[in-house]
Amino acid sequence: MRYEVIHLKERFPFLGENGCDPILEIYLPYNMPEMKRENAKRPGILLCPGGGYAMCSQRESEPIALHFLPEGFNVFVLTYSVVPHRFPTQLIEVAAVMELIAEHAEDWHCLTDKIAIMGFSAGGHLAAHYSVAYDCEAVRKVFPNSRPVAASVLCYPVITADPSFAHIGSINNLTDKTERTEEEIQFYSCECGVNQHTPPAFLWHTASDQVVPVRNSLAYAEALAKYNIPFELHIYPYGWHGLSTCDEQTCGEVNDAMRHAAAWIPAMLKWFRLIGFLPEF
Repeated sequence: MRYEVIHLKERFPFLGENGCDPILEIYLPYNMPEMKRENAKRPGILLCPGGGYAMCSQRESEPIALHFLPEGFNVFVLTYSVVPHRFPTQLIEVAAVMELIAEHAEDWHCLTDKIAIMGFSAGGHLAAHYSVAYDCEAVRKVFPNSRPVAASVLCYPVITADPSFAHIGSINNLTDKTERTEEEIQFYSCECGVNQHTPPAFLWHTASDQVVPVRNSLAYAEALAKYNIPFELHIYPYGWHGLSTCDEQTCGEVNDAMRHAAAWIPAMLKWFRLIGFLPEF
């Protein structure tokens, strides 16, 4: 495996303004000449950990990356800027990673048309928001040719800014506001940005999530359905918010009811094969 750490401000100096220091960790499987794979290219997945736009969770970073490596993915983990840094900083940092992947496609053996984004909780909001707003004015001012993702995986995501079921703390941290106009609510509500060009999505949530209501995932799925965008949605009955891999490595003590939700990982990999990201076995 090839592992690198890149401080994005070293490649894009403007990303270091106001004390920002977004970090990209790169995990690349070894292309084994013995198996005649030295020129093989792989799909990629960009991970955005959660943390309410106040932190980036370690439990939703490396442990997730290590699940994807043996499946044939190039994995990119973004520790993006959080409070006191606000929108559009995070979207611009994702756009920068997409640019970097395209620039290093040959060296990193990347299939640039098969780059997915995956996010947990507030990282799920970032992933969904980039999926629907990668070409918004704020991003295009910095990256005029900002690149879309080909798919998204949204894990117990913060989706909406609708105060009736939003995770208000995440939205407040992102916007530096406690009150928003109706226009702002719509812009930060990812379900409102879905259109016919939105990429397919895999979503999972637990019905008992008391932090980010399951209605968030349902709202995004409903919006995708409106535009006939392919999606797969799994709602597991039990488990608290932030289950990550649903095992002792990321959750400490895990009971059978919570462990049931671990089915999201093989289901997601099967979905990636279904949409053509991975070869069928």
